[in-house]
Amino acid sequence: MSNRVETKLAELGLTLPEPAAPVATYVPAVEAGGLLHISGQISFAEDGSLMTGRLGEDRDLDYGVAAARRCALMLVAQMKRALGGLDRVERIVKLGVFVNSAPGFTDQPKVANGASDLMVELFGDAGRHARSAVGVASLPLGVAVEIDAIVQVQNAL
Repeated sequence: MSNRVETKLAELGLTLPEPAAPVATYVPAVEAGGLLHISGQISFAEDGSLMTGRLGEDRDLDYGVAAARRCALMLVAQMKRALGGLDRVERIVKLGVFVNSAPGFTDQPKVANGASDLMVELFGDAGRHARSAVGVASLPLGVAVEIDAIVQVQNAL
């Protein structure tokens, strides 16, 4: 899986970011029972700056989709770090997508597609997953999107 994902990233002109360090008392990922649980990853732009704002207020849908895609890249970076590569990834099981939303904004599923589409692009059918897409009043550091994940992994040898 690792070579396929790395090849696909290159084809898409994408580079995995440096995995973000936790900003509070938690760890980025925990492996248990054949699953890798990845803590919420916030939206960082390619230059490392935070992608902030509230969808439906000061940010539009396209910005939200781009922010979700950047969260998905950070999730993959966290997978790679936690597993020592991407070879052990069997399937993306679930994404939990949190969208900083103004009252009345109802396109959270469309925002979440930014992450979901990238997972399918990178992992093929193994990237198809269950998902939640929820609007929230605010997110840490004022970011536009935060996403956590559950990933099925092969047992370590």
